[in-house]
Amino acid sequence: MNIDPSLKDLDSLFPAEFTEDQKAQAKTLFLKNLSLEAHRFYGGKMQTVPKCGLYGLNWFNVWYTPGVSKVSTSVRDDNDLSFSLSNRGNLVAVVSDSTRVLGDGDCTPPGGLGVMEGKAMIMKYLGGVDAVPLCIDSKGDDGKHDPDKIISFVKMVQHSFGAINLEDISQPNCFKVLDELREACDIPVWHDDAQGTACITLAGLLNALKLAGKKLSDAKIVLLGAGAANTTIARLILADGGDPAKMTVFDSKGSLHLGREDIKKDKRNYRKWEICEKTNPGRAANEAEALKGADVLIALSTPGPDTVKREWISSMAKKAIVFVCANPVPEIWPYAAKEAGAFIVATGRGDFPNQVNNSVCFPGILKGALLVRAKKITDGMAIRCAHSIADFSEKRGITPDSIIATMEDTDVFAQEAADVAQQAIKEGVARLQLSWEEVYNQAKADIAAARALVDDMKKLGHIKEPPKEMLEAALAKALEAVKK
Repeated sequence: MNIDPSLKDLDSLFPAEFTEDQKAQAKTLFLKNLSLEAHRFYGGKMQTVPKCGLYGLNWFNVWYTPGVSKVSTSVRDDNDLSFSLSNRGNLVAVVSDSTRVLGDGDCTPPGGLGVMEGKAMIMKYLGGVDAVPLCIDSKGDDGKHDPDKIISFVKMVQHSFGAINLEDISQPNCFKVLDELREACDIPVWHDDAQGTACITLAGLLNALKLAGKKLSDAKIVLLGAGAANTTIARLILADGGDPAKMTVFDSKGSLHLGREDIKKDKRNYRKWEICEKTNPGRAANEAEALKGADVLIALSTPGPDTVKREWISSMAKKAIVFVCANPVPEIWPYAAKEAGAFIVATGRGDFPNQVNNSVCFPGILKGALLVRAKKITDGMAIRCAHSIADFSEKRGITPDSIIATMEDTDVFAQEAADVAQQAIKEGVARLQLSWEEVYNQAKADIAAARALVDDMKKLGHIKEPPKEMLEAALAKALEAVKK
C-alpha cells in the first residue's frame, strides 16, 4: 500500500467496490485515525521559536536585562508602543472553554487544545500571524459554565495580545461573551465559529447565487440550525441586502418567529430573538414546508447523513443552492443532494467540492486588523472580507463545483487583509493609516516568510515527515471498520 504523504487524492485509497456512503465513512475514519497518531508523533502542532538573533553573549543583555528596561519604561509611558516593541502587534490569543468542540460537544478545557493549536497553526501558515492556544475552565462554584469567567479572563489577558479569537464556546454563552468583549476590549475580539463561519458562508453564497443567476435580495433562504454560526450568518446576510421576509430560520424546537415565547423569555437568547422579530412572517410550520420553492438552504445543525431529506431538496426551486456544513458528517451527503436536484452543494469538509472553510477567512481578516492595529472587527469589516473572498474567487474562476477560494490560493489572504484594513480605516477603528498596497505587501511578505520557515525546518530535519507505516495503519483501521 503506497500512500502519498501529501494526501492529495484520498478517493484513490479506497476499494472501487465501496459505495459513496462507504467512501465517505472511510475518509472520516482514516483522517481521525491519522490525526491521533500524527499528534502523538509530533507531540502537538506548535512550538515557540525566537524571531531575533543571538550574535554573542552580550546580546542576552540586549534582549533581556539590563537593556530591555528601556522597552519597559517606554511602553509604560505609551502603551501603544507595545504593538511595535513586542510581538503583541502580530499575536492572537485563541481562547476557548472547550464546551462545543467541533461536533464533539464539551471536551473539558484540555480537550480543546488540539483544535486551538490547529487554529494557531493555520493563522501562522496562511496569514503570517502568531497565535497562542488558551483553553480555560469556565465553570463557576455551582458547576455550570459561566460566561462572565471567560469575559473576565479575556479582559485580564488582552494587554498581551493584538487580537482575541474566541473558539468553541457553547451557546447561548458565546453571544454574551462576544458582544460584551467587543465593546469592553481595546483590541479586536473575533468569534470564529460565528463571525468566521458567517463571513465565509456569505462569500460562498454570493458566488453561488451568481452562478445560479439569482440575486441575494430576491432569494428565499432557509437556515437549519440557530446556533452561533447560523444566527450570525442570518445577521450578515440581512445586513448585506437579504430580504428578512424571505428568510426562515429553524432551531431544534421549530421555526423562529414572534410567537416563540420560550426564546423571548430567556434573555440569554437575545440574538435568536432578534431573528424572531425580523424573519419568517408566514410562520412556516416545518422544514419541509419552508423549503418548498426555496432558493437556498444553509444547514449547520445535527450531523447527518439523513438530517436533511432528499425530498426537501427536490421541492426547492430550480438551481437550488444547498450548504450542509455540520461536522464531521454533513446533514446529507453531497452526492445525495445532487441526485435530489441541487445545483450547488457545499459542505464544511475539504474532501468534497465547495468546502465552506473558516480557514479561508480568519487568517486574512485578523492579519488586516492587526496591521492597522484595529480596535475591533465590525460587521462591516466581516462583510467586506466576504466580498473580498468572493471577488477573488470570481476572478480566479468559479464553477458549480468550485464557488470559492481554497487554502491553496495564497494571494486571497493578503487581498482580504488589505480590503479589511481599508474598511477598518473607513469606519474609524484603526490606529494606523496604511494604504491598500502597504497592507497587501506586508501581509504577503509575512505569509511568505511563515511558509518559508516551515519549509526550511522540513529541509533541515527539524520537522520530520510522518512515517509511511503510520499512514498505512490509519488506513487499514478505517477500511476494516467500514467493511465490518
